[in-house]
Amino acid sequence: MSAELDVLLRQIRACAVCADLPLGPRPVVQAGAGARLLIIGQAPGTAVHASGVPWDDPSGERLRDWTGITPSLFYDPARVALMPMGFCYPGKGAAADLPPRTECAPLWHARLRALLPGVRLTLLVGHHAQDHYLAGGGKMTMTERVRSFAAAPDGLFSLPHPSWRSTGWMRRNPWFEAELLPVLRARVAAALD
Repeated sequence: MSAELDVLLRQIRACAVCADLPLGPRPVVQAGAGARLLIIGQAPGTAVHASGVPWDDPSGERLRDWTGITPSLFYDPARVALMPMGFCYPGKGAAADLPPRTECAPLWHARLRALLPGVRLTLLVGHHAQDHYLAGGGKMTMTERVRSFAAAPDGLFSLPHPSWRSTGWMRRNPWFEAELLPVLRARVAAALD
């Protein structure tokens, strides 16, 4: 299975389906056959596009803090898989980056997830990942999905996007740090154990 995964990762990294992107295609992904934790985010930002390293920005620092994972563990593909909804930087919108391109998930997600049989916990980071993976979840807001973490389907955990914009959201939702983060860190540790 490792050889199959290596082939698929090469195919993903060579993908040029979205050749019209403003900065051109540069798919960013991390996975290893033994990964126990899968983090599905939105799409790379400009810093990640430049480095080619997933979550290599302040959002990644915040996400690692939320999960209690050290950078060395976070970037170990044998333990942690990192897969965005859109593998390339989608471009800039009026007030923020554009949403992830819709071509990526149908093209790559099922194939990649099938080659990660050891995943015990999947973090759905941001509403794009939650909309895609939580059937019937479209009627809930992102806050409602995150708040209902105790009732989430087994093996799934919803989080807001850890950008600077989440700072105000966290102030308005103190339960996130007080109640959710300890549970998240415990589940992440158990998944990686």
